Amino acid sequence: MDNSKSKVDKSRPKTGGRAVGVPNKATTLAREAFAAFVDGNAHRMQEWLEQVAVDPKHGPKVAIELVLQVSEYHIPKLARTEHVGDGGGPVEMRVSLIEKIAARRLKDG
Repeated sequence: MDNSKSKVDKSRPKTGGRAVGVPNKATTLAREAFAAFVDGNAHRMQEWLEQVAVDPKHGPKVAIELVLQVSEYHIPKLARTEHVGDGGGPVEMRVSLIEKIAARRLKDG
């Protein structure tokens, strides 16, 4: 399925619907309900995680994975940012101590 817009659609101003960036009502309600569930059961989640951690079938690794999975819905993920230099290559940094020392000596007199 092609999700690209035609040239006409791209040039036509938006006239109606939700503003860009506003989540739909169902998504907002679902996130709020999940947050309320997590907040209301935080004291019980500790007990549940301890049960999973001591279970020989699962263990501490699974308990930690469960914490991470729950946190993804309650705490927003940070977007990964990559820094690149000229032409998409590595970022180059040059620090010249000799120039800084010479400038300081001239300044201090």
